[in-house]
Amino acid sequence: MNTEIYTSLLANPAAVTKEQLSELDAVIEKYPYFQSARALQLKGLKNEHSFLYNDALKLTAAYTTDRDILFEYITSKHFVQNEISEKILQQSDAVLEMDVVAENVSELLSLEIDKQIKSELKKAEAILNPELFERKVASIVEITQENEPSPEVKEVKKVEETPLDVDAPIPFSKSDTHSFSEWLKLTRATPIAREEDTGEAAEQQIDHDQAEKERKFQLIEKFIQDRPKLEVGEPTKPNKDLAKPYTQGSDTLMTETLAKVYLQQKNFKKAIQAYKILILKNPEKSGFFADQIRAIEKLIKEES
Repeated sequence: MNTEIYTSLLANPAAVTKEQLSELDAVIEKYPYFQSARALQLKGLKNEHSFLYNDALKLTAAYTTDRDILFEYITSKHFVQNEISEKILQQSDAVLEMDVVAENVSELLSLEIDKQIKSELKKAEAILNPELFERKVASIVEITQENEPSPEVKEVKKVEETPLDVDAPIPFSKSDTHSFSEWLKLTRATPIAREEDTGEAAEQQIDHDQAEKERKFQLIEKFIQDRPKLEVGEPTKPNKDLAKPYTQGSDTLMTETLAKVYLQQKNFKKAIQAYKILILKNPEKSGFFADQIRAIEKLIKEES
């Protein structure tokens, strides 16, 4: 690859072809700290929807001196480096004055996620109260007709099923800055499991917490399977939103992108937990999230 072609690709990264990707690989192998070459390779892999994109993104983030610019680069349709650099440099004075305290990121991340899950499960228990749902009254004949499978319905279900593509490039957007940072941390840090002799009382507490957690997850599973229909009646007076106190707050940790990150990491257990929490936060998309949970469970059975 000559200098003229390389300069034109820097001006128009979307024009990177498969042949030029192999040439960029050779350049990176010879000059591993050549950041612009890695950025061009990353853009080319994303344009080709390559399964190598996620691994290349981790490597590029490791070799990049400013990840803010990298994030702008992969999320912007039109990347203007000078303008973005100037915008970031305006905040550099405030950043330099900050006192940085070293902390164990992996353990704090794990504790924060567990705390968030426990909080969401408490909300689930309140929201899944059967008194909030009114089942649709139907005759025995109607119920029988609804339960009879029809070939047309089967056909529609086959069309709607989409296989899980675990290795697909994760589609980050400008609003997913938090998820992008969490994804980078999850790919490099794994919490160390420590065995501690906490005594008989602590073991009993752990067993109790585990049983309580399983009971709450069973409630969510039952809700996913039943998915009761709500009977809308004539409004007589404004209904009080009983779920409002449980749905308000700064619950920004669990997002759909983070659930995809867990799935890409093959951390199926936490991916399922994430989708269950998303069902509570987004009832209008509960059907889609329930399908994702079933697809993950099917994938677990296939791999076991």
